[in-house]
Amino acid sequence: MPADLFEGLVGQAPATALLRAALEQQRLAPAYLFSGPDGVGRRMAAQRFLEGVIAGPGGSAAVRRRLQEGNHPDLLWVEPTYSDKGQLVPVSQAAAAGVSRKAPPQLRLEQVRELSRFLARRPVEAPRCLVVIEAVEAMAEGAANALLKTLEEPGDGLLILLSAAADRLLSTIRSRCQTIPFNRLGPADLAAVLSSLPPDPELGDEAGAEAGADPTELLELAAGSPGALLQHREHWRALPEGLAQRLQALAASPIEALALARDLSEALDVEQQLWLLNWWQLWLWRQHRDRPQQLRLETLRRQLRAFVQPRLAWEVALLELSGAVAF
Repeated sequence: MPADLFEGLVGQAPATALLRAALEQQRLAPAYLFSGPDGVGRRMAAQRFLEGVIAGPGGSAAVRRRLQEGNHPDLLWVEPTYSDKGQLVPVSQAAAAGVSRKAPPQLRLEQVRELSRFLARRPVEAPRCLVVIEAVEAMAEGAANALLKTLEEPGDGLLILLSAAADRLLSTIRSRCQTIPFNRLGPADLAAVLSSLPPDPELGDEAGAEAGADPTELLELAAGSPGALLQHREHWRALPEGLAQRLQALAASPIEALALARDLSEALDVEQQLWLLNWWQLWLWRQHRDRPQQLRLETLRRQLRAFVQPRLAWEVALLELSGAVAF
C-alpha cells in the first residue's frame, strides 16, 4: 500500500497500522469505533480509510476530494444537531444559520433511522454504503437503542463511529464495533501539526503556529490535541472583554456576583458557558487546589448540561463560591 494514504496523520501509527492491515487483507469489519480525544485526527483517518475502501489500497485523489467535500453518493456523514424551529441543524452549520445553542446538540432518533435507510439502499459507485457518525456519545437513549439494532443487522454497509468518550456508549454498542484507538499527541508531534498550519493573523506570523503563544490553561485543556487547541483559541478570543478577569477576581459582593451571572448567561450560549467553566475550573485548581470548590463547579456543569435555567445556575454557584452564601 502506498505510504501516502494516511499521509499527514501525525502520531497515530498504531491506528493507521490496523486500518492499513484491514485494507491490505480486505478483511473489513461491519462497524468501527474510532476512539480517542477530539482533534487528534480521527475524522481525517475516517476519510482516508473510506478512500481506501472505495478506491482500493492505492487511494484516489478524486475520491479523496469528493469525500472531503462531502459529496460522494455512497457516504452519509452524521453529526449531532440542534433542534431549531422544527428543523434539525447540524453542529457545523449552526453558527452560520444563527441557531440559538441554548441546549447541547444531540444525535437523534430521526438521524439513526435515516442512516438505517441509507445502509439498506444499493450503493451507486462504492462497493458498499458508508456511514460516519461523529460524537456518537451524544446520542439520546432512543437513538442509542435504534443504533444498536442497526449494528446487529448492518447488512453490507460499513459504519464508523467517532467518539471522544467511548465509555459513555452502551457496552453492547462497543462490543459490536472493532475499536481503533487514537492517542493524544506528544509535545513534538503537537508542535509539528501546529507548525504545518497557516499563520494565525491574530497571533502574528510566527505565533499563530506556536503553542507557546497560547495561555497556559489552553495548552492544558488541549492535552495533546491540535484540533482542541484551535477550538480553545476560538472560544478564548470570542469571550467578551473582561469576562474571564471577573471570574478570576470572584468578588464577594452579592450584587457583583449576580451581575456576573447575568452577563455570563446573556453574552454566552450554553456551549460557550460550558467551555468557560472548563477553563475557570482549571484556573481555580491551579490557584487554590480547593476540592469543595471543584465539586461545586462539577454541580454547576451538571446543571448546565441538564438544561437548568443558566442564569439561575450561575447565580447560585457564584453566590456560594464567592462566600456570599454557604454551600
